[in-house]
Amino acid sequence: MKRRLTLAMGLVNSPRLLFLDEPTSGLDVQSNLIIRDVVTDLVREGVTVFLTTHNIEEANIMCDRVAIINKGNIVAIDAPESLKKTIQSMQSIEVSFDHNSADQLDELRRLPMVNNAQKEGDKFKLYTEDPSEVIDAMMAYAHVHNLKVISITTLGPSLEDVFIRLTGLQRAGDGVRAID
Repeated sequence: MKRRLTLAMGLVNSPRLLFLDEPTSGLDVQSNLIIRDVVTDLVREGVTVFLTTHNIEEANIMCDRVAIINKGNIVAIDAPESLKKTIQSMQSIEVSFDHNSADQLDELRRLPMVNNAQKEGDKFKLYTEDPSEVIDAMMAYAHVHNLKVISITTLGPSLEDVFIRLTGLQRAGDGVRAID
C-alpha cells in the first residue's frame, strides 16, 4: 500500500516527468500488475517515466529505452529489442524432461555446439550459436537416456544476456561471476 500511495502522491500534480525508483520491489503479483498498468497508462498520456530497477525483466516489459549501467557508466542505451540484436548470435534452448538427475546438466553441457548450460527450475537452458544442431543432439540424448521431452523452446538473447555480456560478467554454472 505504501508503494501505491507513493505513486499516487507523485501523480497529484499531473507531472510531465515522473521518476520511479524500484516501484514494484517487494510487491505481490497483483500490486505489481496494477503499478505496471498505471505506468503504461501514464506513458500513453504523454508522461515521461524514468524507471530505475534491478529487475531486468521489468525493464524489458515496461521500458521503450533501456540504459545499462555498469560501475556508474552507461555501457549501452537503446530499445530492449535493439539491445538484444547486438548479441543475436547468442541463442538458447529451454528443455524440460520427464525425469531429472544431477548428471544431466554436465552431460548437456558436453553436447556438440553447446557453449554453456544451466538449470533453471525444472528446465535446462542451453546456450548455442546453432539451435537446430543442439536440438538434434538433445533429442538423441533424450532417446539414449529414455527421457521424454515435456517442453522445448528456442529463445533469442534476453535483456539479461545483454547485460551480462556488456558488463563483463559471465554465467558460471548456476551463478554469475565477473570476468577479469
